[in-house]
Amino acid sequence: MEKPLDKAIHRFQEDFSGKVLTLGELVEIAEEENISLSSMVVTEAMVKEHKGYEEVLTCVTDSFKHNLKALELGITTGVSFLLGTVGSDLAGYGDNALIEDKLINKALIYTIATEVGNHEIGLQPCAGTGDSCPYTGLIRALMENHYSTEQIGLTAALILKVGSIFRAGKRTTGCNMEGYGAGAAATAAALTDLRGGTPKQVAKAIVLALSPTIAVPCTPRVMVAGLCASHIGGAILIGNLASNLILNTSLPVEVDVDVMIAMAAKVHTEAAPAITAVNLEYLKPYFQKKTQVESFIDEAIRESEAEQADEIQQIAKEEIRNLIASSRPLTQVFGDVVVGGSSIAVGSPTNMARICHAMVSGEIRKIEIDLTTDLFSRRGINVPAILMGAIYGARTDDAQLYHKIFDLPEIRNINIKINRVDIPEVQRIRIETTEKSAMVDSKNRGGGRVAIIDAEPSLQEAIRAAERLGIELAG
Repeated sequence: MEKPLDKAIHRFQEDFSGKVLTLGELVEIAEEENISLSSMVVTEAMVKEHKGYEEVLTCVTDSFKHNLKALELGITTGVSFLLGTVGSDLAGYGDNALIEDKLINKALIYTIATEVGNHEIGLQPCAGTGDSCPYTGLIRALMENHYSTEQIGLTAALILKVGSIFRAGKRTTGCNMEGYGAGAAATAAALTDLRGGTPKQVAKAIVLALSPTIAVPCTPRVMVAGLCASHIGGAILIGNLASNLILNTSLPVEVDVDVMIAMAAKVHTEAAPAITAVNLEYLKPYFQKKTQVESFIDEAIRESEAEQADEIQQIAKEEIRNLIASSRPLTQVFGDVVVGGSSIAVGSPTNMARICHAMVSGEIRKIEIDLTTDLFSRRGINVPAILMGAIYGARTDDAQLYHKIFDLPEIRNINIKINRVDIPEVQRIRIETTEKSAMVDSKNRGGGRVAIIDAEPSLQEAIRAAERLGIELAG
């Protein structure tokens, strides 16, 4: 009788010879053939590289040899110029140094220890040396957790398949395409597959794990003591969380895995330069320096850098002082309840509409709404709230009205138009009535706050309306 893997191999040879298949396409084929995604990845490698099953498993497992040596150094005698002896510190605590789950605890310790070893003898990079840490940490933890050689080989293959895509996509600085993002995605894939998840569940776990890592920079921080540990360790935690959420709940995750990874790569190239510039400005004073290197630098430059370090501390303190001065009292920090899922995407636009509603009189004939691209894309959650604020003056916490707004008779007699505006932060509304019409031109702010730019009949009337309604205005 033909085995499932043999059938998949035959299909690859006949139907997909010479074709480049995406991860999402591999998921679909694995589902059709009723095999795990890790088995599908190995099948593809067998056909493409003309290797046998055992040979592929041996090759992918053996590829971790150097990095496992770095890990071993990290948990014993290794000393990192950025992380110190954190690897051996954690190794001395046992099974629950960081988390109660023994497997994940080991993976965390070994991940961080691998980074210590990286600073001693280096690592073989995948997308970078960052994601090599969680890959290596997880594999070592599995080796000590009584998984079979075959299971470890399959897992290693899946990790490296995911990693290979991020390796190709990483073009500039960014932990979203390396230690944190790639590490979280590969961890989620590996754990979901190991735990018996279907290929589609593995894909959903990857998407879920990637979400919080988008646009995260790293390079300036990797010269700052300590900070990298939470990135690479976070990859294990986020990957584990994503896996468990997909396997143990009915959480809907509808984004295609190819779309999510492609977006991560695109954001990576677009956002990294801007984010890194700010990152560098604030954290450069904390970069670790070597005395031997500093001796080659002009004294004037060293003095200038010292002055800049003092300046950035003072600038940061003033910026935080201003934030605290404009914050709410400790016992009233939370704003009003916002239905719809987001205080910035729903709360602020709704309060804008409430301000406009407070200035009109007569029967409403037309409502025109302008939303910046981000708000426009989330119109499914904010338009119901904007309309309930514009038509009824309803507060952001009126969940009952939010869910039935389109069933009410009044809305059928109003001409409603929603426009996309390609200007950041913009949210505008015009309410035309039989008596007194009004307009509010504002900017979107978190926590349900509104920054009013202009208004009709007047800016002053809009500000007074906001004050009467208890709506917090922002700059």
